[in-house]
Amino acid sequence: METNLRDDILVHLNNPAEVEKLYRKDKLAFKQAFDGLYPSITNSTLAAFWHERLNFTNERKANGTQVNIMFIAVMCLVAAIIVKLPALFSINEGYFYTRNVGFVIFPALSAYFVWKNKLALKEIILISSAVLFSVFFINFLPNEESDTLVLSCIHLVLFLWCILGFSFSGGIKHQPESRLNYLRYNGDLIVVTTLILIAGGILTGITIGLFSLIELDIEEFYFNNIAIIGLVSAPILGTYLTQSNPQLVNKVSPVIAKIFSPLVLVMLVTYLIAIIASGKDLYNDREFLLLFNLLLIGVMAIIFFSIAEGARSNVTRIGLWILLLLSLMTVLVNGLALSAILFRITEWGVTPNRSAVLGSNVLMLVNLILVIVQFYRVLFKKAEVDHIGKVISAYLPVYLIWIIIVCFIFPFVFNFR
Repeated sequence: METNLRDDILVHLNNPAEVEKLYRKDKLAFKQAFDGLYPSITNSTLAAFWHERLNFTNERKANGTQVNIMFIAVMCLVAAIIVKLPALFSINEGYFYTRNVGFVIFPALSAYFVWKNKLALKEIILISSAVLFSVFFINFLPNEESDTLVLSCIHLVLFLWCILGFSFSGGIKHQPESRLNYLRYNGDLIVVTTLILIAGGILTGITIGLFSLIELDIEEFYFNNIAIIGLVSAPILGTYLTQSNPQLVNKVSPVIAKIFSPLVLVMLVTYLIAIIASGKDLYNDREFLLLFNLLLIGVMAIIFFSIAEGARSNVTRIGLWILLLLSLMTVLVNGLALSAILFRITEWGVTPNRSAVLGSNVLMLVNLILVIVQFYRVLFKKAEVDHIGKVISAYLPVYLIWIIIVCFIFPFVFNFR
């Protein structure tokens, strides 16, 4: 086989088009055959060109890969040190993880994209300042259980997620479509990280099982050290895989989006029917209302992920109708949640939690209505599919503003209660 390929290369050596066809047919076999043939044809200019093309590309890729792996290894080490700070310095774990869980992963991921996108010094200073300010702010809030503290801790994670998006998108002068790419990256990262964690779970089970056979109980040590470090390293490694090998998820994520969109639509319709049938009181059951809002956020995330993936894989007309119906059902869910929170505010007054939920529901409702309008325009041939993604991208900064308000201003507005 290789001998025949060498003969073909020799025959067509002075015909660039035919040599290119041989290369595209089987790149690995072509390189092996060409490398074996090259010493005998070094006097050919075209042969010298192919030699440089094949070897220079691989050399550059190898060097880049080594640097990337080293950087990722350093970021994993940093994340591991941060997550083990309570054990290293006898810090109260409840206090530390409640306030600082976001700093375990997001700054490391942000640093990776700062380095990858070669951001300007002023942008690096801006990102670093935002992270440092967040560290001091959240850790100097009064150490008393309060609604504003809980809200700040939750929204701080979202704020760090936005900083990561800024780093991913390329800084201040980013292109609008980069925000949609960021949403797509999040979906891809969830897919890859889940696979990594499944593999890690299997390895964990095998490891503990093997040691138990020789009567060594390593379970506590393993979970407190190796497993926790592997857990925080998984998203960082997943990020590297999605960025260096996009072909890993380019075909998987769109398929997942296409499968889950109709399933979520059926689940949502069934769930609403079940709520009516069960007579569940959405207006007076605080815990149920909280779960209802979490459901709303989850469905919104699936809609955005599906639209982002659809922009990459040319979503079908049926897919657009499914997403439109899912968006309409989500508006219904949002309307129910919004009416419930307004009822609670009317009956029992304004609180930090009710204010935060009310603001979030209003923002999501407006966003959904804008998306639905674009779905209508696309389905009736009045706009291109990418207009849906542009609406989502343009609206993301609105969420950032609300996140900043809840995280950094609510504690003072509500007097830390």
